[in-house]
Amino acid sequence: MAVKKYESGSGIVIGIDHEKCVGSGECVSVCPVSVFELVDNKSTAPNVEACIECCACVSACPTGAIDHSSC
Repeated sequence: MAVKKYESGSGIVIGIDHEKCVGSGECVSVCPVSVFELVDNKSTAPNVEACIECCACVSACPTGAIDHSSC
């Protein structure tokens, strides 16, 4: 499955479709709490616990690769 899911203890789920992700890093740039990192030119969300549910990552992704449970 190409969608990698990251879940927080508080119920936030961020799904990143690695087939759509082109590694532009827009999610990394716009996230105010540093949830995202690029690994091998693909977005990851290792810091999902820090998410403040602002949805900037979803809006910023040029390929629509990010699905957020709160957005």
